[in-house]
Amino acid sequence: MQKIILKDNQLQVSDFPVIPFIEGDGIGKDIWPAARSVMDQAVEKAYHGQRRIEWKEVLAGEKAFLQTGSRLPEETMNAFKEYLVGIKGPLTTPVGGGIRSLNVALRQDLDLYVCLRPVRWFRGVESPIKHPEKVNMVIFRENTEDIYAGIEWMQGTEEAQKFYHLLESEMNVKKVRFPKTSSFGVKPVSVEGSERLVRAAIKYALKNNLPSVTLVHKGNIMKFTEGGFKTWGYALAEREFADEIKSGKLVIKDVIADAFLQNTLLKPEDYAVIATLNLNGDYISDQLAAMVGGIGIAPGANINYQTGHAIFEATHGTAPDIAGKQIANPSSLLLSGVMMLEYLGWNEAAGLIEKAMETTFLSGKATGDLARFMKDGHTLSTKEFAAELNANL
Repeated sequence: MQKIILKDNQLQVSDFPVIPFIEGDGIGKDIWPAARSVMDQAVEKAYHGQRRIEWKEVLAGEKAFLQTGSRLPEETMNAFKEYLVGIKGPLTTPVGGGIRSLNVALRQDLDLYVCLRPVRWFRGVESPIKHPEKVNMVIFRENTEDIYAGIEWMQGTEEAQKFYHLLESEMNVKKVRFPKTSSFGVKPVSVEGSERLVRAAIKYALKNNLPSVTLVHKGNIMKFTEGGFKTWGYALAEREFADEIKSGKLVIKDVIADAFLQNTLLKPEDYAVIATLNLNGDYISDQLAAMVGGIGIAPGANINYQTGHAIFEATHGTAPDIAGKQIANPSSLLLSGVMMLEYLGWNEAAGLIEKAMETTFLSGKATGDLARFMKDGHTLSTKEFAAELNANL
């Protein structure tokens, strides 16, 4: 058992790496064992005992609160810092007041500046569009700035009043229509944050022989934040990747966010790698997931390519209403595990899982969220679905 380390900008992964995991709230207790069993079986099948993941449970969310009194114990954060790579089930994200989002805390404190969301269609999965096979994109969503900075003041508070006074008296802002009842939020977008996100997207495109990187923004309205993202992204590309652009190996382009959402339905084949800010990326990744069958099969990761830290995660919520019923779909978490295996360089095991999943879907077998839309679909429980995947590895 050894820790994964970063040396000379490359991950050094032993044959028996220790990987921390968070089971997750709600349906986490259903989908984590299912996803883990398939990952373990795929690694065994691919490497015949020569490689194995040594799982290390760390606590967060409700389970952590019950056992430690903290929803995100310091030991958990330290484990992710120490072991570099981890995976997690869904954690409760409060709306409005209440506890701080644990997902945001992990991303901010570890500076996981890329939210990586690949979207592809699996044959056998029903889609609301005619040609889901044309949807094959990888989204690089900036993960630490924009709305994720969390800089807000509630209307009626002293802080909101002070902020408005600053805008009005010192910055001559006159466009707040109802100042006494307005909440305020600040949207920071930096040169450094934009550049490192776009750089990561371009490197990914070049490594995977993908033809283009599209900068998606709302710079026609927010000229200095979203517009800055576009301007700084182009400048970075021209400065650091001039040869690749000149040779035609890579195309850098941009599109306004609302037009992009329309284009993903009309001509999704025009896009490969997407680089965008946080809020845009939230909308985009969920729409694309719906186009290929739903968020239940949408994986995700949060990565810092400079330090090597990465947490792979289910992209959906905790679904407490079905927790413990063994009907939840583990595919999002499992496909995030596929991303994790690829990140480790264990592509053989990752490929086995993807092939097994498509074989299973083509046979009309899936958990209820997908099976109900399939012609002659056969609904499996969470455990049964994992067992079917293992049989098809």
